[in-house]
Formats: sequence, C-alpha cells, structure tokens
Amino acid sequence: MNDENYIDIPKSLRSRRIYRIIPVERLFDIFDNRQNVLVKPKLWQDPFENFILRSRIRLRTGQIAQFGFHDQFYGQCWTLHTASDAMWRIYSQAGTTVRIRSTIRRVAESLSKALGDSSQIQAYMGKVQYLSNKRLTSYANSWFPGARALTSRRSAQTLLIKRPAFKHEREVRLLYFQHSAHLTAGDLYWYSVDPHELIDQIMIDPRISETAANELKERIKKRTGYQGTVLRSLLYGLPPNLIVQSDETPNHSLQRTLAGERR
Repeated sequence: MNDENYIDIPKSLRSRRIYRIIPVERLFDIFDNRQNVLVKPKLWQDPFENFILRSRIRLRTGQIAQFGFHDQFYGQCWTLHTASDAMWRIYSQAGTTVRIRSTIRRVAESLSKALGDSSQIQAYMGKVQYLSNKRLTSYANSWFPGARALTSRRSAQTLLIKRPAFKHEREVRLLYFQHSAHLTAGDLYWYSVDPHELIDQIMIDPRISETAANELKERIKKRTGYQGTVLRSLLYGLPPNLIVQSDETPNHSLQRTLAGERR
C-alpha cells in the first residue's frame, strides 16, 4: 500500500499494534475459509456513518443531486486500545468473544496484496477523527470539491469522521471502494488472507473463568492450528504478589489488627 493510501497515518505509526474484538465463531471462519470480510457502513450501529456520501447536494444551478456511489464502500473497524473495559463490554456482551491483534501495516497490506495493482485506487487505511457537531457540519459543507476533483481517496475520508461520543473507540479503519457499481453485490466483501500472518495474538475475554478460558484456548488451537500466543486477558486481575508498603512501626495493637482480631 502506497503512502497516499494511508489517511492521517504517518509512517512512524504504521507498525503500531491494533486490535479487534470478534465472536469466537468469526475467528474460526477466518481460519477455516482463509478470508477476511469487510461490511458496508450501513451495517454499523451509528446512523451517522457515511452520512456525507448519503447526503443530497444542492448544485449552483439549484438542482438537487446525490452521489450514485455512496453504497460502494466497505470497511472494517480496529482500535488502538490495548486494554479497555468499555470495548470488552460493548463488543463482547455474550462473553464468547476474543480479541485479535495485528498491526496497521499488516492489516492494510493484507487487502492491498489481495487487490494487486488496483489497490492504489481501491484500498485505504485511515485514522478516525472525532469532530463536534459544529465542526462535523462545517466539514460536510466544505467537503465536495466538484466532480472533476472527486477521487476515491477523498471519498474514503468521509468514512473517517465520527462524533465525540465515540472517541473512546480510538478507531482506525480498513476501507475498500468497489469502483464498478454492477459488481457491488451484497453487504459483505470477502478477500483472501493468511490468518497466521494477519493475526499475531489472540486474547480471551477477561470475564470468563480461568477454567473456561483454558478450555477455549485448547479449542482454538485445535480448531485453527494457530501457533501464536493465545492468552486470557488479565484486565480484571490483581497485580501478582502485591504487597502494600507501610512506614509505620508495628505495635501490639497494629499486630492484633493485622491478625484480624477485634479490639
């Protein structure tokens, strides 16, 4: 993927680790079919997604028009969060999910490799910006440069704008633009990947028991043949061997208190 295909992601950040929480059955699909899947933004929960390309435009002539290609983008969301209680609770409500880890460059290159030469005008990796309603409206009103200056990259930028209410997600997004409208079939876009190259760690939900986590770990390894690291998140675990320091000199009363005795 060329520099132009990275949006607001400088070279210094492209080796940054990113994460995605998915159902364990979805993990198995990736390994079984050796495919990654992107979805149309209309399937994302926020109704503001893709709102710029879905908006109507008033031309100088007074005519009202709409972009005919607004439904030709597909995307996949990742987060920069290493450990987030909110992300686990939002995307792992059933507790039967795992978090996969990769890097910005590895995810971007997986799509670029699958598309070949056409990736230069079809594949993008960008960092989401979180704008206030006022700045969001201002951006939308100033975005359309005219038909001659409209590119797939500029259009992809509109899918990297969200409201501050979602700032906790710290998203980066993999985006694919299907140039030929007649090829756009369905809400999903699948492309071939090597999951062993794409994923460098699998993390199990921290809220399930250690026993259940160990069972799921063995199930994952047996089902996928994955040789990388499979761990249970310790987000809610206490630091090991924690000893609280005190400068107080023990006396008889303190010793009784520490021993659990009542005065």
